[in-house]
Amino acid sequence: MKFLVFLITLFTLNTLSLDIKDVRVAYRDAAHNNDKVTAFNNLVASVTKNDDVALVAYKGAAITMKAKIGGSIKEKKEFLKEGVSYIEFAIEKAPNDIEPRFVRIGVQENTPRIVGYKDNIDEDKAFILKHYSNIKSTDLKNHIKDYILESKLFSDEEKQITN
Repeated sequence: MKFLVFLITLFTLNTLSLDIKDVRVAYRDAAHNNDKVTAFNNLVASVTKNDDVALVAYKGAAITMKAKIGGSIKEKKEFLKEGVSYIEFAIEKAPNDIEPRFVRIGVQENTPRIVGYKDNIDEDKAFILKHYSNIKSTDLKNHIKDYILESKLFSDEEKQITN
């Protein structure tokens, strides 16, 4: 019993020690470099659905990214399904939180059309455009700004909201 309490404490402390800024950087790096996907997964490995919704969404993104770097078709489908469940859980838990929606639109933009995980792009894009100016965290605002400016989903006119 003491060992179980120790393990739970260890995982809780590890999750508490996660810096969201580090997670955001790891997400961006993994999205641009397949060699960084494993490191991103390792960083968020201790995150559970009881943690902050942003961390839960990033864990979902990390798992979906594993689908593009290897494994059999069956493994890729399982990674995608598991990752999506984390992202959707985060949005269901906090539908008005911009960060999980930002994660979802990034994942949906970058998954192959054949997978069929593209249904929320317009909804999330509209949500981000509407709420971007209300983001209080400079780090998060810059993180989302970088995505908007790189994304093909946003028109030149829409990208102007980042100015």
